[in-house]
Amino acid sequence: MQTYVDNLQSLSDLKQSGITVWFTGLSSAGKSTISQMVGRELRMQGYKVEILDGDVVRQNLTKGLGFSREDRNENVCRIGLVADLLTRNGVIVLVSVISPYRETRQQVRQQIGNFIEVYVNAPLEVCEQRDVKGLYKNAREGKIKNFTGIDDPYEPPLHPEVECRTDLETPMESTAKVLAKLKNLWGFATDG
Repeated sequence: MQTYVDNLQSLSDLKQSGITVWFTGLSSAGKSTISQMVGRELRMQGYKVEILDGDVVRQNLTKGLGFSREDRNENVCRIGLVADLLTRNGVIVLVSVISPYRETRQQVRQQIGNFIEVYVNAPLEVCEQRDVKGLYKNAREGKIKNFTGIDDPYEPPLHPEVECRTDLETPMESTAKVLAKLKNLWGFATDG
């Protein structure tokens, strides 16, 4: 199997264009892991990359927002605005955020334009097993309200550019899929 570094060989010859890669999925599906691996590989190739991780953004940019539908939508819209500004300035933006509602993700896609949606897909039971923070347990015990996948819906993408099945593939395989799509969308055929 070809490595994800091989998929990027001709990418480094391009003048950098901005693009947002939006990783969406349940908590503990693997969004942050994959986005960090993609970011590391792109930086090694000399690209300007910014990672907007949902947990970090909530501590800073969207501090004070709760988890109602309105607050979740506002969270996604604010992240989308930052991603749009960076994308317009030639940065590859890797957004890793649950973003549970299709309509809001679609609004952000339309705003940014140069956008790839990556559905980081793992069954709920797998996400619960991976949950080191105990969020799912607390949600099931009623200690956390409006928790995505438990008492608030997650609306999976209908037509993502990439789907990473993190219960069936390794983080490296998922990373390779995302990098191959980036390469393909920048006018290169993927290898293998």
